[in-house]
Parts: sequence; C-alpha cells; structure tokens
Amino acid sequence: MVSIEAEKNSNFRYSPIFPHDLFAALGEIEEFPDVLSIGGWWPGDRAIAGPAAQAGYRGVSKDHTLVGQQRLLGKQVRHFSSSHERSHLLCAYGMSNLPAGTPCYALVWEGSIGAFYEIDDQMNITLLADIMNEPGHRYALLYGFADPTFNKSGDFSRHSDAGKLMALASYSLRKVASNADQQLIDFLLQKCVHLEPRACNELRHSQYYNCGTDNPEFRNLVGLFSDKIFDTFYQFAKSNMKRGMPMIIAGGCGLNCDWNTKWKETGLFSDIFVPPVANDSGSAIGTAIDAQFHFTGNPKVDWSVYAGAGFVTNISFDASLYDLYEANYELIADMLANDLIIGWVSGKYEIGPRALGNRSILAAPFRESTKVRLNEIKQREQFRPIAPVCLEDDASKWFGCNHASPFMLFTHRVETNALAAVTHVNGTARIQTVSFESNRNLHDLLIAFRKRTGYGVLCNTSLNFNNRGFINNIGDLSKYTIEHNLDGFVVEGCAYLLKASNAYRTYLDRPKCVGIDESPKHSVSSSEHTLTKRLIESVESK
Repeated sequence: MVSIEAEKNSNFRYSPIFPHDLFAALGEIEEFPDVLSIGGWWPGDRAIAGPAAQAGYRGVSKDHTLVGQQRLLGKQVRHFSSSHERSHLLCAYGMSNLPAGTPCYALVWEGSIGAFYEIDDQMNITLLADIMNEPGHRYALLYGFADPTFNKSGDFSRHSDAGKLMALASYSLRKVASNADQQLIDFLLQKCVHLEPRACNELRHSQYYNCGTDNPEFRNLVGLFSDKIFDTFYQFAKSNMKRGMPMIIAGGCGLNCDWNTKWKETGLFSDIFVPPVANDSGSAIGTAIDAQFHFTGNPKVDWSVYAGAGFVTNISFDASLYDLYEANYELIADMLANDLIIGWVSGKYEIGPRALGNRSILAAPFRESTKVRLNEIKQREQFRPIAPVCLEDDASKWFGCNHASPFMLFTHRVETNALAAVTHVNGTARIQTVSFESNRNLHDLLIAFRKRTGYGVLCNTSLNFNNRGFINNIGDLSKYTIEHNLDGFVVEGCAYLLKASNAYRTYLDRPKCVGIDESPKHSVSSSEHTLTKRLIESVESK
C-alpha cells in the first residue's frame, strides 16, 4: 500500500525512524493491522528490546524467522521478524514478475553480504555460496582510500561513496593492472571478516593514498577494481549455475547499473529482475512479504514504485517571488526546450532512492552545459552523470533499448550525438522508460516535448537537498528553488516561475511561440498554495 522512508521529506539520508515516521505510516492504514513485522539486524545492535523479538542479520531458512504475539492499542496482534538476509530475498522475489512457485537463482550483494542462492518451487531457499564478504563496503572503501577528506579511522565506508565510484568507473581507460593497481586491489579484496578503514594506513606509501578522486590514474584503477568484483561473482555463476533460469538481485549493489547490465549480457539467465528498492529501503517490504508468506502462503504482492507519501501543500511560502501559470504540458515543454530547469512534482513520491518522475528535476537533454548546471544545482561532483527519462516508444531509437526499463537500473548505449546532457563519458546512459500506463503525467509531458523538439527525452535527476531524501512539501520546494537556482517548479497543475531567474527572464524576452499562451495567469502575493489555485480559477472564470 505504502512505503514510508525516514530519509524522505528532506530528512538526512540513512536516517533512523522517528515517531513522526511511525505516525505517517499508521496514517496510511485504514484498518487495524493483522501483523507487525520488523526486520532483522546484528545481535546487540537492535532497534528494539523487550518482548517483540527481532531476528538476526544472516540466515535464509524459515528457522530464521520469529513469530509471536504482542498487544497494540488494547488488542492482541501477531508479531513477525525474519533475518535481514531473508528480507532482501523475499523483497526481490515478491516484487518480481515471476509467478509464485517459479524456481530461480538469487544474488544478494550489499555492504556486508555477497552470496548466491537457489529458490525452489516451494520457496525453500538454499545458500549456494558466500562469494565475497562485504562487497559493497570494499567497493566504497576504494573511493575513501583516495579521498583525503575521508576519515580513515572510522569503522565503515561512507554510504554515499559507492554511487560516486560507480560513476568514476566509466572513466577508466586501462585494461591491465599495474603493480600499484594490483597491490591495492589485493588489499581491498583480502579475506577477512571486516576490513576496517584504519587498515588503509598500511598502504600509506601507495600512489593512490589520498591522491584525490580526480587523479586520472586512480580513475583507471576504479574501472579495473569494479570489473574484478563483478568477475569474481561471474566466474562462480558461470561454473556452478544452470543456464536458462531467471535470477533476482537484491542488496545495495543492485543499484549498480553497469553490473546489472553485465548480468544481462552474460546470457546465463533467462531474465534478470532488480527491484527499485534493492537497497535496505526494500528490507522492510521484504520482511512484510515474508510475514505474508508465513501466514498465507503467498509470497507475491501487487505494488507501484509510486507508493510513497503524498505531497504537502498547506505550508506557507512567499509566492510573490513567482509568476504563476497553468501548467499545461505544451507550455512546460516549451520552457524546457528553452533551457529552463524545473522542479517537477506529481502524486506520491517514489519508493527507493531513485527519482522516477514524481520528485524530479527536469531539463532539456541536448547541451553539455545543462549537465554542468544540473550538477551545480545538485551541489555534487561534475563527474556524476545525469540520467535520461525517455518515452518507451522512443527508447530503441535513441538508446537501443527495445523493452521497458521503468526503474533506471540498467545502462544502454546512446545512439545519437544530440543528447550530450544525458550521455556519460563512456557513451552510455542509465535510462528510465515511461509509458502512459507507468506515469501518465510524465508521459504526456514527454509527448509534448517530442512534438516541440523531435525528442521524447528529458534530463531527470532527483529533487532533494544534498544528502537528504526527496522534497515532499511546498515550503521546502520553494526554498530549494531559491537557494539552488532552479528556474521554477510545477506542482498540482500550477507552474511557479521564479521572477529572479535569469533563464526565466530571457525566456520572457524571446520571440513568442505561436499557439502557446505564455502569459502568467497572475503574479500572486499570497503565501498559501491553496489560495493561488483559487486565484487561477478566478482569473480563468473571468
């Protein structure tokens, strides 16, 4: 029904759950719950204590589940917990398009676990092999090794570094490791229970220690290291897993689009499925699916990626800073075609970490300078790519993708030089495809943009403050627009264009397009979004 993530609504990434998150989740439930479920975690580091027992981190059998009773608001309610490892597996299986009872392989690779599994037609899970301990941690630690700002005396790598390293891997130009490369690769992949960042000091003499992430030799190493991790898992799969079965992937490494694409290209599996909540944001969903499976025998759920909370508009902001327009698709497409960069809000926010058209920043995909400006708006490194959102019908033409790819989890080679803003350094793009059924509002905007420019493609990056989750109220959205130099935003049928924006003033001064009403409906002074909507209705009625 709904997935409430603590980091959303501009909270810090990887935030713990707070009471208001719990009340938000309860506010979405219309009936008294049958079961309360809580995911497993490391013993001694549990989020709760007392009678509501919590399962551990590892374990794949039904023996690694706990079932009991507890009281809630004066009533008895069933309590369920299963291991963190099982939660990843049940999340991927339950959300996949595989019918219940379909045998498959599974891969969980994340900060701590790196293992293959087989799931039979009775949903019995067999651990095939632990391939690598801490693949995600080791992967991210390479970035920290080169980054002089990383505190190498801590206990774990930074969560944010894995995504940065994924972007840097595409800059690699070397195919053979040097002696210095191999020494660091061997160090990072050494067999141990936990590789502490402080151990990096053993290689202080390495040319890569605190060398900076813009070092070209370091970037060559990154590609080699990324390939080495993938190949370690691939060699096991090629030798030990029957061809032709589907494979589901879970864990934070499932967000590595290059690796997902490589799994498809191996030809070992009939299908590859990765949920959009492959990281720990899917763990709660997987625990709930496991609870459903335990009590009903059904491991499958109907779901939508747009199952977050709705956008909050009853918050004050200074609307006098904006010109107000009715947000028809043709007008917004024309603004985007004239290089305005706009925040786009539609319906409920996306579950998982990727903006998929409901909490997005949108821009035209044609200019390299647009990518530069978007990374400045996002306050992030310029080596980070910008992803395209594309009409499903046009994906084959521009990206060689002849199937739906709605969750931005695979890379494809860009087939034209016209899309510079969304083409990564290696000529690929991490695309999201959109159809009328998957996201009607974004689909209709892309249709209008294609009519205006010939391309049903836009830049799509997440609408969030740096290191925080998606923006979900209009006060934060206005603050972000002003502080980060967006040209405006669209929410609930209203387009707010920032009067102080240079790009917007240039847009107003240019020759007007025939057939599009580009005049502001009103320059409003009210600080309430609901009142501005009434002003639009009043102006239109007159």
